[in-house]
Amino acid sequence: MFKILCKKELNSSTVLLEIDSPKIAKKALPGQFVIIKQGEKGERIPLTIADHDDKKGSVTLIFQAVGDSTKKISELQEGEYLTDMVGPLGKASELDGYKSACVIGGGLGCAIAYPQAKYLCEHGARVDIIAGFRDKENVILEKEMGDCGNLYIYTDNGSYGKKGFVTKGLSSLLEEGNKYDVVIAIGPVIMMKAISEITREHNIKTIVSMNPIMIDGTGMCGGCRVRVDGKNKFACVDGPDFDGHKVDFDNLMLRNKMYRYEECKSCNLLKEDKKNG
Repeated sequence: MFKILCKKELNSSTVLLEIDSPKIAKKALPGQFVIIKQGEKGERIPLTIADHDDKKGSVTLIFQAVGDSTKKISELQEGEYLTDMVGPLGKASELDGYKSACVIGGGLGCAIAYPQAKYLCEHGARVDIIAGFRDKENVILEKEMGDCGNLYIYTDNGSYGKKGFVTKGLSSLLEEGNKYDVVIAIGPVIMMKAISEITREHNIKTIVSMNPIMIDGTGMCGGCRVRVDGKNKFACVDGPDFDGHKVDFDNLMLRNKMYRYEECKSCNLLKEDKKNG
């Protein structure tokens, strides 16, 4: 059992949970994730560690309450307990040695991009951060990301920051003559694909974080396989970070849609349960 130390609602659908877990906090590194589960028959949910405090013994998770399981977990309050959490899992991001980096987060991907930017900043790199959101209401972690470098916020409708997509932000920075050792892009698959196409033209090393369908998190089930450089890789043990210029994004987008019908059906059943008391 893992006690919830702090709960914050970052917007109408996004929740932050700080959870007591000294052993995980002691070993966690940027890019790694945990798998959580609520209840004996609960769904296994992989979530990237957004932050950790090894002195306090806590890890921070940020997620959107969009499915049946995440909505149930989002209803937990401070002082209550999460049933299961295992980690840290996955390979830690290889961030040492870079002097100049552009970290790009799209929507909830900013929760993963933030620890990357934080680590780079703390280790002496110059960091530009581009964060993209649908609108002002969905902006998260603005202060936290702003403390890590030069922050540029974009919204689809222009309701906050600059109007446009993160691709526009990257292109603008490159046109201004900014040079980067690495670009890190984390967010929707279509966004990471578009960023990788831009950086390929400029011959800039690009790292993307994969979040495919995942079950056990140990490489046994094969559910999280991703085509990288023509070979099957498992995001849970080979990643989640991969070379953005070698990922088959089109194949990944198809795989991520496999269970959309079941997910919608589950959400509708949850709504009916609440409606009927």
